[in-house]
Amino acid sequence: MTTPSTTPDTTFPKTGSTTPSSASPATPSSGGSGSRSVNAAADKADAAIDQAAAAERDVMRRVVQGAHEAVDRLADKAIPAVERLRGSYNDAAESLKQKADQAVDLKDEWTESLRMTVREHPLTAIGAALALGVLLAKLTSNNDR
Repeated sequence: MTTPSTTPDTTFPKTGSTTPSSASPATPSSGGSGSRSVNAAADKADAAIDQAAAAERDVMRRVVQGAHEAVDRLADKAIPAVERLRGSYNDAAESLKQKADQAVDLKDEWTESLRMTVREHPLTAIGAALALGVLLAKLTSNNDR
């Protein structure tokens, strides 16, 4: 025996049948050719989005690969230049160190030579110092008098 159901009838209209609420041209009837065209359009849109995303990924991959290649080329050119610069710097530093050592040695030689000259000729050294002092005084004094 069948008992009457208390739930409302929720069946949708079948193909070709229209109800007043679904007769609007803006709302295609479900299950009809309109829903197939909407689904086909949605599928085409999804496919177009997927294709655009794949193209974007491909473009980004090529851009990134190109950037990596450019950085690699730049590094390949920069490394020898940096090595040459480092070598030049080391050579210049060594040369300056040698010149500084030579200057210190020369200063020590002159100082020792001057000491020996003053010891051998003390009166000449005092006279030369006095003459140098007078000359400096004349050069630095005010000539307004």
